[in-house]
Amino acid sequence: MALPELIDFKQERIRTLHYTWIAFFVTFYVWFNMAPLATTMLENIQWLTKDHIKVLAICNVALTIPARIIVGALIDRYGPRIVFSLLMIIMSIPAFLFAFGNTFIQLLISRLILGSIGAGFVIGIRMVAQWFPPKMVGRAEGFYAGWGNFGSAWAAMTLPWIAIHFFGGEQGWRYALAINAGVSLSYGIAYYFLVRDVPKDGATKAYHFKKAKKTQPMTVSSYRDLIQYLVWSFPLVGAMGVLAWKIGNVEVNGIQILPANILYSIYGILSLVYVAHVFKVLQVNLPVLKAGVAEKDKYRWGNVAALNSTYFANFGAELAVVSMLPMFFENVFRNLTNNGGELIMTATFAGIIAASFAFVNLFARPLGGLLSDKMNNRKRTMLIYMLGIAVGFFFMAVIAKYGPLGEDGIRRLDPLFDGMWWLVIAVIITIATSMFVQGAEGATFAIIPMIKKEQTGQIAGMAGAYGNVGAVIYLVLYSLVDDKTFFYILSGGALASFIFCWAMLREPKGSFADE
Repeated sequence: MALPELIDFKQERIRTLHYTWIAFFVTFYVWFNMAPLATTMLENIQWLTKDHIKVLAICNVALTIPARIIVGALIDRYGPRIVFSLLMIIMSIPAFLFAFGNTFIQLLISRLILGSIGAGFVIGIRMVAQWFPPKMVGRAEGFYAGWGNFGSAWAAMTLPWIAIHFFGGEQGWRYALAINAGVSLSYGIAYYFLVRDVPKDGATKAYHFKKAKKTQPMTVSSYRDLIQYLVWSFPLVGAMGVLAWKIGNVEVNGIQILPANILYSIYGILSLVYVAHVFKVLQVNLPVLKAGVAEKDKYRWGNVAALNSTYFANFGAELAVVSMLPMFFENVFRNLTNNGGELIMTATFAGIIAASFAFVNLFARPLGGLLSDKMNNRKRTMLIYMLGIAVGFFFMAVIAKYGPLGEDGIRRLDPLFDGMWWLVIAVIITIATSMFVQGAEGATFAIIPMIKKEQTGQIAGMAGAYGNVGAVIYLVLYSLVDDKTFFYILSGGALASFIFCWAMLREPKGSFADE
């Protein structure tokens, strides 16, 4: 798929690719609509505090983990077209409610539900995989994901501008968010009429989407795979418990947002959810395994586990790093001045440097998919990227050295070397690391559609959820350590994933087929 083909709208698969990345773009545009307007909300809602915003930010990602699992099962059963449309339409409701919420409880509930829109990513993975042959699916998935992720940046660039220039006044931010919700509603309706689930069958000239018989847990190929499935399911529930614990430790106006009795109730509910999941998995899989799995239906669950680990270590790291990178550069290079004695590292400049980490996603992620297609060995491509992440974060840790203790008793971080040239090197290291991080994301989803076609939605949903699990775990660890140690942790996580992939990942059959 060359550049000219990407604009050949006579091809239905090219039109489907563009309509689908726009749908993913819209979901991220809505999902991250609060951050760029948070300061405006604080200024115009008298009772709203920074602690409130902190809680809302945590709620924004809380339900994304289970939503990706549930949506993954739904698209295998009903098809990506209707599920993507319904997700955008239904999620416009909490988006409207958040825009016009007048109490913290209204904002909290609507934000919690709205986090489910982050599941849109896995829907497009299944849709794109159905329209492109294996030898091209890597670059197609990378293009889809790269442009879709740009939706959060577009929200940051446009929503404050819309609020100020179109509406103004104290309520301008509400109408900007309402327009944001309206985009989701409108495109959700349009998407249903713009795309089909699958291309025409060459023999019958009809559209045949091979649906799962019913919405249920994944089926596996062996008792060993069954144990792996149950083990790898636990962190998905465990991360929800970590989020509940994190929210429970936040106080608003001196009162814990989640009292101890409610927190323990949540732990109990999550435990029951996992037990119910185990029961359902056994109920579905034990009869199948006892009867014997047909050879054509077998697949390696170790591949699923390996890609869960890669997305934990790359996308999880990306979400965590983007949240702390501006402060890292601002603190480390705080004393750097120009020839006129003026400080160089302002908050704005630090933000621009941090934005570069996310901006390279536009081409880094498609490049990861393209290389996975072109190198004729998807496992080797994945390993190179994961090793690159480990090395990249190691060098990001080396950007700073430990300085003297500050007045607050916290050890400062100083640049390893003095001078403007070291800042330039630090930025180059950051961008290079980002290339590996986001290229690895593209390489991950270049393999997922190859594992088992009928369960692509569920496999993509689980891997996608592990990206959010990674973000939760990394951000919790970040709250316990300094920035330099945090980069070493990220490096170690990528190295662990590299070793696990080397041992567990196998090249799926038909990875480079023409059809």
